[in-house]
Amino acid sequence: MIISAQIRAARVALRWSVDDLASESGVSVRTIKRMEAADGVPNSTFANLKAVRTALEVAGVEFTGTPEDRPGVIIAHQRS
Repeated sequence: MIISAQIRAARVALRWSVDDLASESGVSVRTIKRMEAADGVPNSTFANLKAVRTALEVAGVEFTGTPEDRPGVIIAHQRS
């Protein structure tokens, strides 16, 4: 599971706009904005969270820690 801060940090590190993440994940801009505005684990469907996480991982993001213990992101590689 990932938290809102990880989604925001990963998106910014990739230099993606919310529109970019929406396009890559298939999740609406409105839903992504709501996810990023939340505290902790976003209140969203499992499918939407998985789609966002997968899109970010395909782009080169590695999620570290857990929601309760040192959550973070690493940019392992950046897709061109």
